[in-house]
Amino acid sequence: MSLAAPTTRRPVLTHTLGFPRMGAQRALKFALESFWRGDSTEAELEATAAQLRQLHWQAQADAGLGCVTVGDFALYDHVANHIQLLGCEPARFGFDAQAPELARYFAMARGVSAQAENHQGCSAGCTAQHHTIGQPALEMTKWFDTNYHYLVPEFSAHTQFHLASERLFAEVAEAQALGHRVKAVLLGPLSFLWLGKSKAAGFDRFSLLESLLPVYETLLARLKAQGVEWVQIDEPILGLDLPDAWRHAFEPSYWQLARSAPKLLLATYFSPMAENLRLACQLPVAGLHVDAVRAPDELVGVADWLPSHKVLSVGIVDGRNIWRADLDAALAKLHPVADKHQGELWLAPSCSLLHVPFSLEAETQLDAEVKSWLAFAVEKLDELRVLATALSHGEAAVDDELHAARTALAARRASPRVHRATVAARIAAAAPGADQRASAFPARQKAQRARLKLPLLPTTTIGSFPQTAEIRAARAAFKRGALDAAHYQQKMEAEIALAVRKQEALGIDVLVHGEAERNDMVEYFGEQLDGFAFTANGWVQSYGSRCVKPPIIYGDVARPTPMTVAWTQYAQSLTAKPMKGMLTGPITILQWSFVRDDQPRATTADQIAWAIRDEVCDLEASGIAIIQIDEPAIREGLPLRRAGWKSYLDRATRAFRISASGVRNDTQIHTHMCYSEFNDILPAIAAMDADVITIETSRSDMELLQGFGDFKYPNEIGPGVYDIHSPRVPGVQEMAALLEKAAEVVPVEHLWVNPDCGLKTRGWPETEAALRHMVQAAQEVRERLLEEAALA
Repeated sequence: MSLAAPTTRRPVLTHTLGFPRMGAQRALKFALESFWRGDSTEAELEATAAQLRQLHWQAQADAGLGCVTVGDFALYDHVANHIQLLGCEPARFGFDAQAPELARYFAMARGVSAQAENHQGCSAGCTAQHHTIGQPALEMTKWFDTNYHYLVPEFSAHTQFHLASERLFAEVAEAQALGHRVKAVLLGPLSFLWLGKSKAAGFDRFSLLESLLPVYETLLARLKAQGVEWVQIDEPILGLDLPDAWRHAFEPSYWQLARSAPKLLLATYFSPMAENLRLACQLPVAGLHVDAVRAPDELVGVADWLPSHKVLSVGIVDGRNIWRADLDAALAKLHPVADKHQGELWLAPSCSLLHVPFSLEAETQLDAEVKSWLAFAVEKLDELRVLATALSHGEAAVDDELHAARTALAARRASPRVHRATVAARIAAAAPGADQRASAFPARQKAQRARLKLPLLPTTTIGSFPQTAEIRAARAAFKRGALDAAHYQQKMEAEIALAVRKQEALGIDVLVHGEAERNDMVEYFGEQLDGFAFTANGWVQSYGSRCVKPPIIYGDVARPTPMTVAWTQYAQSLTAKPMKGMLTGPITILQWSFVRDDQPRATTADQIAWAIRDEVCDLEASGIAIIQIDEPAIREGLPLRRAGWKSYLDRATRAFRISASGVRNDTQIHTHMCYSEFNDILPAIAAMDADVITIETSRSDMELLQGFGDFKYPNEIGPGVYDIHSPRVPGVQEMAALLEKAAEVVPVEHLWVNPDCGLKTRGWPETEAALRHMVQAAQEVRERLLEEAALA
């Protein structure tokens, strides 16, 4: 491809690796949830999806991109799309070959409930046996070091591949019919296998590569026959520390694919390629995309090694953050590369724009000064236009745009809202040992057991309860001024009282207030901390229909007043049982926000940690005996290269300990982690020194817990016994079996019983049913263990 307009310099094409799926107003979210409720048809859902694709392609065309990207759109997850495309749906679902594709897709994503008495069959086309026993959804985990969750492919020695879906080809035809030049996008075969899992001991999923490659050949040949000139093939694992067998497989694999493929643009992102750089440059592909935001030092090396007949695509605009680009700095990076690489030069975001909000256009209420510092997905496309024009036609052609960018950057650097001397002074004055509890865990455990008097296998939940339509309506009315503070407080207290009554009726041992007053576990705190700004429509997809609206950390962070104490005190006043104070930890607030890029992230993390510490101490002073500081995102902050792990984990665990270490021995500190692999960072998790950790384990069939047992994790642990991200309600015996598995690897006196995660997204009927089963399972296992102990 080349730009149509003649220039006096070398033309520069712009493109994007991917675009936000949900739409400017989250139309896809609402269409999905309507379909899942049964309020709309499959045809209506597909029509909404097609309309969104059309709008997103047009936005790319309007920004002057040389092609539109097709294949990045997904109704739930792009990895799940590939599972169906490549014909490797897990056999455990028992899908009928004639079952509707979309029903199977959502069954993998959301699970299948057991319905033994339903003789009409499953809408997903499960066999009678599979429908009777139900099936949990595919495991879900973080996409590299982002807050996006993907569905994990399941592989075994029996896995077979074949081209099994027409969806991608239909979307290509859609875009072509609209007059767009198409660049299709695929997840590469090695990354697809790497991101999957095998449940069978001793089975190596790498052995499936030989049978997978011919299907990719067929797929690429189909796209070529359809008139697709370029296919972006993503191999982000080139930024990881790969075993030799995987590294050595790239060259023969891509020689095999090149036989029948259109032009291939190999895309890497999120991490430096390091020892894989030369390999990537020499692969038999027509172009290479590199992440110049995460790996700026590799640009010169790529320009040296990449042959001049190949396209060099430079990811120059940050696809992971929302700050306006420093265009002068970007051009300073690009000019030497353009001089050195004599082949075609393309510009793109560093990665897919899936990870940023849609557009600033709807942000009419955002502070004007802060807004001038930002760029969302649509604005980033325009930044690409400016950079490409400056390179192709000279900077004078875009002088106004460059001047506006310089002005905004200078204003941000000079703003008195960004730096607070008192925050820096407090951190500098912190005493040595401020990140350590007064006593080691055994002494704390003894004091906590004397105070709390909990039974063996105590039951609890992770924090949130269903956010009903009534709760959301009250919060929305309060925000727009239609409900005054006194009436809003009454409504939230009524919801808290309801949650307390339901938990007591269920027999749960340690209660939570349910978080009715909270819109989001990060946004809620950010709204009450200095240094944060908020958008009205800055939504980003987390998984499926679940979207989050990350706060923007633009300045130094401090806590002006208590944030949760009054709500928690009220909840505790309603019950004699222990009430957990619920907080979000400093690393999760950091990871799930758009973080300022003008100081080290570790400095911002410490600022947040001291603010949370103030809240922890105030909760303790108000009589709260258990305080949970959630850190589900601590692993996703890991550098993708192991060489950087230790320094990151040392900083991250220290920030957590700062937040948690201002309390007495008899105050119990919990933390929660979910939907990540933790077994390779267990020493760091132990170094957090939380008294109790709750983790996601049900989707992995307690697989994650085995590592805690092998490591001999020293403190208490609550493995999740059911998956809250699926509407499926597991039976008592299923939960009891998971709990008994847990008791085989962790001392039973250290075990807690809880769901995998918070219950915000579920409805009350399924929540109560699942928790009733959970409590009953805990009682049955507890009684059995006590009987065995009495007989011993």
